[in-house]
Amino acid sequence: MIRIKGFTKILAVSAFSISMAFTATQVQAGAGHSDGDGHGDKMGIGEPGKKSEVGRTIEIKMFDNYYEPEEISVKAGETVRFVIKNEGEFVHEFNIGTGAMHAAHQEEMMMMMEHGALEPDKINHSMMKMDMGNGKTMEHDDPNSVLLEPGKSDEVVWKFSKAAKLEFACNVPGHYESGMMGHVRFN
Repeated sequence: MIRIKGFTKILAVSAFSISMAFTATQVQAGAGHSDGDGHGDKMGIGEPGKKSEVGRTIEIKMFDNYYEPEEISVKAGETVRFVIKNEGEFVHEFNIGTGAMHAAHQEEMMMMMEHGALEPDKINHSMMKMDMGNGKTMEHDDPNSVLLEPGKSDEVVWKFSKAAKLEFACNVPGHYESGMMGHVRFN
């Protein structure tokens, strides 16, 4: 990953453009963001945590195609409150999942871009409510994820039920491929 001041934005836009060109023809209508498509304990990644059970808070800063910190350590059974701030110039996501989950979610995010719900630096919330067929929408309301415009912040409270091979990643088209992902390590 290259992080040269002043070039990060150019690299992000280039990666975004390349990703759009290569994947636009591969994406087909599929699972929407609000259909309960496996983001949770049934996929072995944990479950939404209760604020009353939070053991600690981890601050995550999102920049244009990297996170600070780039790795987090948790314990099986631990409930963590993540405070996420988008410090970049583009829309970014913090999403906890497996590599396979991120690959599937990237297709959903591409669909959001194709339908105008997501722009490089803006989220069109009214477009996210659009019915994509079979009552599926693009509302991006999974409890293991937040999608933030530049300068915005939010939080995720997550219980890591058991040790698993997990990543946190930005699945906005081109961002994961540019290196915007980090590892969750279990102690």
